[in-house]
Amino acid sequence: MRKRKAVLAVAVMALVLSGCEGRTLQKDAPVETAEDYVLSYDGIAVNDISSKGVAVHDPSILKAGNNYYIYGSHMTAAKSTDLVNWEMIADKYMKSNPVYGQIYDVADEAFAYAGDKTSVIKTDDNGTHVWAPDVIYNKVMGKYCMYYCTSSTWNASNLCFGISDSPEGPFVWQKALIYSGFNSGNIDKTDVLEYVDEKYAKTKYIKGGGYNYEDYPNAIDPTVFYDKDDRMWMVYGSWSGGIFLLELDPETGDVIHPAADEDGNVDPYFGKRLLGGGHISIEGPYILYDPDAGYYYLFVSYGALQSNGGYQMRVFRSDTVDGDYVDMNGVYPQKSALHQDYGLKLSGNYKLPSLDKAYMATGHNSAFIDDDGKRYVVYHTRFNDKGENHSPRVHQYFINEQGWPCELPYQTQGEEIDESGYEKTALTGRYFVTNQGKEISNYISNPVILYLYEDGSVSGRESEGLWEVKNGSAYMNITIDGVAYSGVFCAMKDEAGTDVMTFSAVGDNTTVWGVKY
Repeated sequence: MRKRKAVLAVAVMALVLSGCEGRTLQKDAPVETAEDYVLSYDGIAVNDISSKGVAVHDPSILKAGNNYYIYGSHMTAAKSTDLVNWEMIADKYMKSNPVYGQIYDVADEAFAYAGDKTSVIKTDDNGTHVWAPDVIYNKVMGKYCMYYCTSSTWNASNLCFGISDSPEGPFVWQKALIYSGFNSGNIDKTDVLEYVDEKYAKTKYIKGGGYNYEDYPNAIDPTVFYDKDDRMWMVYGSWSGGIFLLELDPETGDVIHPAADEDGNVDPYFGKRLLGGGHISIEGPYILYDPDAGYYYLFVSYGALQSNGGYQMRVFRSDTVDGDYVDMNGVYPQKSALHQDYGLKLSGNYKLPSLDKAYMATGHNSAFIDDDGKRYVVYHTRFNDKGENHSPRVHQYFINEQGWPCELPYQTQGEEIDESGYEKTALTGRYFVTNQGKEISNYISNPVILYLYEDGSVSGRESEGLWEVKNGSAYMNITIDGVAYSGVFCAMKDEAGTDVMTFSAVGDNTTVWGVKY
């Protein structure tokens, strides 16, 4: 770990192009040192990444017809036809909001418990809080269903849902589903006692007169999905007691409360806890079944969402919809775990050529498989420009030979992986390589220079290793400083539109990206 950090700490900035394109890179080619560089990426085009796009926080993706929709916190939504250029269709808390605005017509019901200054539990800033929506087309109801939360404090929240005939709304509020953050004095304002008796509720859910947040969830960040047998499920939760799973009734969109199991793994009100607990940072859960890979993938975010909060995406997988969801080491974070070592880290804070600013706090993602079989992860990012401005990003990802997601380093621009593989001269050369690490901090992963040689060796100023590509495919393996990673090569465009060869590979719960210029 110490050596990897030393490598990443080298501020490798920019460079005179080596001119090795189109010929075999020789093993005796010089390896640059940090002193050879100036503080810019000389000769590499740069795109102002923060000046384009829209602001949709916690973006949840939906494909409807030829349009892609993202729905976000604070009553935002946008649509696109190419996953790059987005048009806002809803923004801000207002009655005229065409997607969400109907909620104000039933405010006395929708905000009865949480989410407004008039709620049983008033919002901590006297504002309105409608967060983290997710929209699914319910095939039985023939309606678009939006699941979202109204929230008042860091653990007093209410999961709700609404329906619409159109993905653009308006979504008509139906009912509240799950309550959290109650105490012994206001539990009667919830529906909890309809599903468990008072003794159970006050023994399990109440601790010292207040909500037992370390063992039970904050009822926010819902995601609804179909399993491989067309059963509907909702995964939800943020910090507090961790991530929970409940089945839904497709005929009504309502929760199916389970029977408690003998081991205490399933709660009759909140459902089954999948990960976390003890108020560690884990939120924004999203489950996607991948029929080709044969796994359910559970994406979550760690850290605090601010630009310096270490926000990042992690992924676990399971053979079954209700777990166990495990990482590359076959484990997952239990209650109060030091969780930075659990879960494959897809991305956090990083800088790459063509980006004029570092990406910061990349997280709260959704994911989907498009009609053509391409897989995408959708999330918001902040930047290292001393502000909290944010923008959605969509990156394509691939499943490596071990069945783990490998996210491409740049936002999608229609790239196609060559499944039959690439000529070796297109793969050898000088790469800017970024290691995402496992830290939960404001540390930015800056690139270092590594050379991939034709003889299968890897070298850099302070690193060495081996690489190989599987004949007739884009699958690759690379070992850097003794750590083995498995992934793919893919030719794509950087964010300034330059054609580049890239690789994305994962190992030991970390992701490495390489970009060749």
